[in-house]
This record gives sequence, structure tokens and C-alpha cells, in this order.
Amino acid sequence: MDSASTNPYKKSQEFKKDVDMTSETAPLMEGTPLIKPSTTDHPLYDAICEACRTVHDPEIPVNIFDLGLIYTIEINADGAVDILMSLTAPGCPVAGEMPGWVEEAVEPIPGVQSVSVSLVWEPQWGMDMMSDEARLELGFM
Repeated sequence: MDSASTNPYKKSQEFKKDVDMTSETAPLMEGTPLIKPSTTDHPLYDAICEACRTVHDPEIPVNIFDLGLIYTIEINADGAVDILMSLTAPGCPVAGEMPGWVEEAVEPIPGVQSVSVSLVWEPQWGMDMMSDEARLELGFM
């Protein structure tokens, strides 16, 4: 009997590798960013960033944008906004509410037609994702 047939984990991993090679779980090519780039050249980008800065994690006295929880802001030509964000920890007590807070902050911006906020866990958030302002405010600088 080969090791793949006696080890179901190994077998499932081999299957997953074969099936998912074109998906987001495929191995990253060297130089591929871990976080999808934002649409920084769109005229709405700065206003959306400022709206995100109005949302605070209730346990940390810093806004979620400067904490580095907003990973990607993607804006299409029609004004549809897709935001990928994370949390400081998967067990965050406001995990179910915070995406809605972000959506409510961004939706009223003139020119925004729709907002979709999704939680992502890869890459895992780390303190190195905080802005210098956030580090200073929290006493890490």
C-alpha cells in the first residue's frame, strides 16, 4: 500500500493541490502581493479611506484604517466598492458587526453606488500592519 492510501490527510492534500491550482489557494509566485492592491488612483479612494477612519475597534482606541485592518479597497468605474478587511483576531467580539459598520460609513459618500465588505483571514493581521500614527497613539513608538 502506498503512503497516500494509508494517510487520508496526505491524499486529500494531493487532491486539493490538483483541484485548486488556479484558485487563490494555489502557491503564490515570487513577487505576488499577499494583499490585493487597492484602486488608489480612483477619485473616490481618499474619501473612502477617510470614511473607514471613522470606524473604530471598540477594544482599541484607534480607527480600523490606521490599525491596518482594511486590506483592499477596490472601486470600479460605476462606483461599486468592494472592501476586503480583517480583524485583529478571529474571535473578535464584533466580528459580525464591523463589516456592517464599514459599509454604513462608506455608503453615503457621493458617487458610491454600492458597497460590499468581506472579512478575510489571509494574511493574518499583525501589529506591523499598523500605521505610524496608530503605533504612536498606542505607545509602540
